[in-house]
Amino acid sequence: MTLADPPLDPPPAPRRGAGQVTCRREGAVAHVSLSHPGRMNAITVAMWRQLATLFQELSADRALRCVVVRGEDGHFAAGADIREFPTERGDTAAVVRYHRDILAPALRAIEACPHPVVARIEGVCVGGGLEIACQCDLRIAARTARLGAPINRLGFPMAPDEMRGLLNVAGRAVTLELLLEGRILDAQEAYAKGLLTRVVDDAGLDDELQRCVGRILGGAPRAASLNKHMAARLSRDEPLSEQEYERFFSYAESRDHREGVRAFLAGEAPTFTGDWKE
Repeated sequence: MTLADPPLDPPPAPRRGAGQVTCRREGAVAHVSLSHPGRMNAITVAMWRQLATLFQELSADRALRCVVVRGEDGHFAAGADIREFPTERGDTAAVVRYHRDILAPALRAIEACPHPVVARIEGVCVGGGLEIACQCDLRIAARTARLGAPINRLGFPMAPDEMRGLLNVAGRAVTLELLLEGRILDAQEAYAKGLLTRVVDDAGLDDELQRCVGRILGGAPRAASLNKHMAARLSRDEPLSEQEYERFFSYAESRDHREGVRAFLAGEAPTFTGDWKE
């Protein structure tokens, strides 16, 4: 990787072995890393909260063009940290609080990010890790990656706000297959079932990720944001209002729209500046 700018709002130094979410910038790209050494990046309550806060900050940063989410030490994430369950999910009220006030806001923050979000997946990507990946726009995986949600073995179902992302990506049949059977899929089967965007050999994962990010950076940021918003909106299967049409077509007066057309007609590469004017 190239030299990076300092992390965004670096968190206090964690105790040795504790989980944390970090972020570093490379130009217009933010790299978000899930890190929990020795635990395959199992996600703690603190990490879920860090994810929610961090993605709110990234969403407000209009200099950004892309966000990459990855895990450290050869894995994406092995779900939520079950060691916390006796204290964090000890009774009904705690279970509700854990899923609705801790996990759900983090997943919503990722989903609501206006910038393209790409998941770089290797190793284990299960449970909460799969839920995070499903909130990303693109999922590029190494061939040896493994994906699933075997929580039936833990005696509880997937919470509604967490299941929604999996349903949106893979559909009802695959969601139920994963949850009812508790299967762990290899990357090729996960791709065939619609869970992944692309699968590449392990050695080529970073090269493919760079190509993907390069293609995103080559496009107009406002167009990417509008495409994300409209894809989510149309999935509700409700007619668009006139105000929504007007807001969508407001891009017509943007500098980037004019630049894209000009560059095409001139046979040149466009230079997009990220015109966010409504």
